[in-house]
Amino acid sequence: MNATNQPERAAARARLEKDMADRRAAARRRRRTQSWVAGGAAIAAVVGGTAWVIYKVTYVPPPPTSKACTWLDAEPGAPGTVKDVGKPPATVSMVGSKTVTFSTNFGDIRAVMDLTKSPCTAASLAYLAEKGFFTGTKCHRMIPAVLQCGDPGAKGKGYRQTDGQGGPSYRFDTEYLPTSAAEPYPAGTLAMARRSDSTQTNGSQFFFTYENFKLPPEYTVFGQLDPASIEVVKKATKAGDDKAYEKIGQSGGHPKAEIVFQSVIVK
Repeated sequence: MNATNQPERAAARARLEKDMADRRAAARRRRRTQSWVAGGAAIAAVVGGTAWVIYKVTYVPPPPTSKACTWLDAEPGAPGTVKDVGKPPATVSMVGSKTVTFSTNFGDIRAVMDLTKSPCTAASLAYLAEKGFFTGTKCHRMIPAVLQCGDPGAKGKGYRQTDGQGGPSYRFDTEYLPTSAAEPYPAGTLAMARRSDSTQTNGSQFFFTYENFKLPPEYTVFGQLDPASIEVVKKATKAGDDKAYEKIGQSGGHPKAEIVFQSVIVK
């Protein structure tokens, strides 16, 4: 063997061994990177002197901000007063809440309406309030714990047989139903009244509960009264009712003390 070639051969062998070692290390790094990415771990990679952090992300779509409402024409031949006010907007907001103030001859009744749960119902009430639909109307029915209002024909002194049968020129379906609640309609609930034989008969009539009320969760809940407002309803209903509905096989009657809406404002 030529002694003069030995140092060159040794250097070449060293370079080869280092190159193979570098390749093995690079392969190990690649395997680790692939394993971490597949497992959802965060890794940092340096590209062009910039550190990038990679995460496995599960996309969660944001909640909807609006809802398309279906406003049906009022049923023909209704015996009560049908007040033509057109129809509310077809698309309504589902963001946040609004406060409705019912100013009555007994004081103000305030409720916060949840737009995320019952947006069409809240939009309908706001639309009717803006039209002055409820001004001068009175609550036409009460039973212990519940006061029902919203008939455009329930006006003036005394009560008529058709009180409680009127509404606007449209109707709509139910929304949020408290099916999972132990007490579906606790004191302070603002909910829609409708015919028991159809969910698509919501219009303008609604009810307040001033005590916990046992009722099947079939009526749209769309607002909550504050404690002071519950006391106003209790004061307004303190005189009781005339039992008029009991004469036709139902419960309750007209409030003995007439409860009149002076204005209804939504903000």
